[in-house]
Amino acid sequence: MMRLAINILWPSFLVAICAEGFFFSVFDPGELTSMGGLELPPIAGYTIGFFFFWVFCALASMLTIYLIKAPNESEPPF
Repeated sequence: MMRLAINILWPSFLVAICAEGFFFSVFDPGELTSMGGLELPPIAGYTIGFFFFWVFCALASMLTIYLIKAPNESEPPF
């Protein structure tokens, strides 16, 4: 179970780092948080953005592992 969690969380962590770097090189987190009516410091915008990207990438990793472990449809189920 721990190995499965590591196989999901570690690659998604690395991709979230890259996604955050690309995203916040275009958008300023101070402007994004002020659009929603919240006045948060920029570091909070970076943190929320990172965790959003990490969760999204973890869901993609879980779907990939699920599809890899799904039985082959051409083989009979028994």
